[in-house]
Amino acid sequence: MRFQREERNVGHWAFLIGVVLALIAGFVPQLQTPRVSWILVGLGLIVGLLNIKQKETHPFLLAAVTLLVAAASATSILKLGWLVYVLENVVTFVFPAAFVVAFKTIWQLASDQ
Repeated sequence: MRFQREERNVGHWAFLIGVVLALIAGFVPQLQTPRVSWILVGLGLIVGLLNIKQKETHPFLLAAVTLLVAAASATSILKLGWLVYVLENVVTFVFPAAFVVAFKTIWQLASDQ
């Protein structure tokens, strides 16, 4: 029980740090680097692995797909530099989490008989 709580805590902090980093990096052009992108990807992977539980899979994937489509649309319509950077960073953070959760779901569906 304690391990699950600690695991959930790590996932929670990874989510918070990822969101804050995505926002800050969007407003500070000097932070638009591959290193920051990889940090966002790593945090997204942690969130997908530790923070999203079985009962949260469907709502998370629906929200992630909606967010990814809306962000892609907004970046092509709106040409505000900082907003585009923020949305791109959010996508960089969310897509690995969505990938992991989707893969875990597909794996579980394929394993069930």
